[in-house]
Amino acid sequence: MKINKNSWQVKFLFWRARYLTNRQFILILCALIGFLSGILAVLMKKFTLLIQSLLQNGLVMHYHRAFYFVFPTIGFFIVYLIIKYVIRHRVESGIPYTLYAISKLKGLMPTYQMYASLLTAPITVGFGGSVGLEGPMVASGSSISSNLGKLFHVNQSERMLLIACACAGTMAAMFKAPVAAIVFAIEVFSLDLTLMSLIPLISSSLLAVLTSYFFFGNEFLLPFYTHEDYKFADTPYYIGLGILSGIVSIYFSIAYERIIQFYESIDSLLKRLFFGGLMIGIIVFFIPPLYGEGFELMNNLIKGQPELSLNNNVFGWDLSNEWQIIALMGGLVLFKVIATATTVGAGGVGGVFAPALFMGSMMGHFFGRLVNKMAFWGQTVPLSSFTLVGMAGLMAGVLHAPLTAIFLIAELTGGHTLFVPLMMTAAISFSISKYYLKHSFYSKSLALKGELITHNKDQAILTLMDIESVIEKNFIQLTPQMNLGEVVYQGIVKSNRNIFPVVHPETQHLEGVISIDDIRSIMFEHALYNEVTVAEMMKKSVEVIRLETDKMADIMRKFQDTGAWNLPVVREGVYIGFISKSRLLSAYRRKLIYFSNS
Repeated sequence: MKINKNSWQVKFLFWRARYLTNRQFILILCALIGFLSGILAVLMKKFTLLIQSLLQNGLVMHYHRAFYFVFPTIGFFIVYLIIKYVIRHRVESGIPYTLYAISKLKGLMPTYQMYASLLTAPITVGFGGSVGLEGPMVASGSSISSNLGKLFHVNQSERMLLIACACAGTMAAMFKAPVAAIVFAIEVFSLDLTLMSLIPLISSSLLAVLTSYFFFGNEFLLPFYTHEDYKFADTPYYIGLGILSGIVSIYFSIAYERIIQFYESIDSLLKRLFFGGLMIGIIVFFIPPLYGEGFELMNNLIKGQPELSLNNNVFGWDLSNEWQIIALMGGLVLFKVIATATTVGAGGVGGVFAPALFMGSMMGHFFGRLVNKMAFWGQTVPLSSFTLVGMAGLMAGVLHAPLTAIFLIAELTGGHTLFVPLMMTAAISFSISKYYLKHSFYSKSLALKGELITHNKDQAILTLMDIESVIEKNFIQLTPQMNLGEVVYQGIVKSNRNIFPVVHPETQHLEGVISIDDIRSIMFEHALYNEVTVAEMMKKSVEVIRLETDKMADIMRKFQDTGAWNLPVVREGVYIGFISKSRLLSAYRRKLIYFSNS
């Protein structure tokens, strides 16, 4: 392709090479991404609040609550039309797809993803979808950073850093919690914490928070500052909350997965849409607090005023009755994950970060009220603290991000008074969840495919390696019908390799392998040239690398188990080539050096 040397892009790249070092340019890009992430968070949140205000404060308040029945279906249908006629691509799930792009797409994300979530997620949530905006924000921000990196020709490791900066920026702008946002990027995206990565993350997170402050002022999603100190006497109850958090985290993950599988079994997208819309409509009609993200109820719980959000329950329960409030809290915990999974399964766009916070706050409040009602040894616990610590407990269990959970709640409360119970509850919840669920909600699908990047350096390098790039194809193929003479004159004489694949002449399926070592004792016996065939000499039972299933870690394991220096590669039985141990280890070392120096 001919390059226009007068284009602004080429001129800028020349200017950059002349006046900026690579590190300076990356820092500038990270700061720009932080600003753009802040703008993205503001746009998405404002758009969502506008829709909710028009619907809830308009139609429902002034006409009839029966509108709750139809809002979700209308929202899902609008999202369906936008995806089909405007975006014209599938809108991928936020953080899991971003992790996939890092591990298998070299950090390259499609351009439509920049605006896809921005258009669809606010409509999903605004019309009653019980999901969060954080995942879609991360997806859009990551796509913006990926395409900026592509535009300015940054390398793979720098693109990965830009994506992590976008993640930190969007989370920082959303919650005004820059430290927790940085921890989230490191914990979820398995980024190495070095000075080279820390400064860009700080600049991105800082610019995003400043942008959010500029547009939102001092308005917080969870505007609360705790003044209650941790009491040692509350320790057994925080331990109990940690155990409950672990159990509820397992329930969340399993229930979500089963419900998504149910909707995927419905072949028609429109059937999913209308059935899911009807289900969400019924749920939010009977339980209005499940409409949207649910931050209003969470704030009222923290303030100790749950009746402000629960007084319009269709059951007409008396909220002065403690047991009825406890029952409502328990119901919200059980039904939130059903509403969230139904929203996603029906075709809505959203994440699970906010639902995990919502369920955690309900669970913590439920547990605190239950303890106070039972009044063991005449002792009571602070409800606001248990509400907040419950959020951290469920985040740690569902997302497998205990450090993020601890720092987020600590930052939101504006102090360190809850650090001990936060650490205690998050650690217990994470341990229980990790024991039963090896991978988090975000990473499970990738981990099962062997495509997940972890903090394990060896595993991360293997995941980032491209199998196709290490396949060698300059091998002379033999057929089972060929005789020894043909092997010598058409194979050994013409080849500089000492191993030969034996393939079926028509289907090209691999039938076996012949090495020079196997026939060395007879290769000069001219009397046998027309007597012995390849079918008699070849090894039939050889270990093969299957492209459709084997990952790089599997290939390394096969080399280790067999002790072979070359293994044949097949795709659905058809011969492709060979991978040699020496070439594989050389590629591994190059990749390791590349990312270690980046």
